[in-house]
Amino acid sequence: MDREISFVMGPRAAGWLNRPERIQEEMPDAVVENMNLEPDHVVADIGAGSGYFSFRIAAKVPDGKVLAVDIQPEMLQLIEGQMGEQEVSNIEGVLGAVDNPNLPANSIDAAIMVDAYHEFSHPFEMIDGIYQALKPGGRNFLLEYRGEDPSVPIRPLHKMTEEQVVREMSVFGLDWTDTLDFLPWQHMMIFTKIQ
Repeated sequence: MDREISFVMGPRAAGWLNRPERIQEEMPDAVVENMNLEPDHVVADIGAGSGYFSFRIAAKVPDGKVLAVDIQPEMLQLIEGQMGEQEVSNIEGVLGAVDNPNLPANSIDAAIMVDAYHEFSHPFEMIDGIYQALKPGGRNFLLEYRGEDPSVPIRPLHKMTEEQVVREMSVFGLDWTDTLDFLPWQHMMIFTKIQ
């Protein structure tokens, strides 16, 4: 791998993760809509943080569930607290490790990573774990700030190019299906498990 790994954002940054500007900057509702989820899907939100995407996805899978995976117990506690406030019952917190998302094999229809992959200290082990957890034909949605675009106002350490991501995902038999570029600053890359 020819890139530097970023630090992991801690629980003290939860306010930044939930900032109002994120609606315009990252268009979370449009992202979830473009995942084309079925009501009974099981979706892993890898690097769930404060649950910003988990709650939006949970609304789209009322007969399924969201596995909110994070390596920080404090983030999972934040999500659990919000579940009661928002009366959401189909999110399950999963304490992952830096080298393992701790998901059962063939258990998820989709995984999503939003601005998280560049923080993985063990990216190959994590993607292998996600690959194993995906059902055949399952999709991995990866959103990262566009590294090829110098106008994106994010430090280079927190960006990735489409080429970098495709190269790293291809090692695992994840087929690059599409890249959606409707977001102001990010790629939404879609990979499908071939099997």
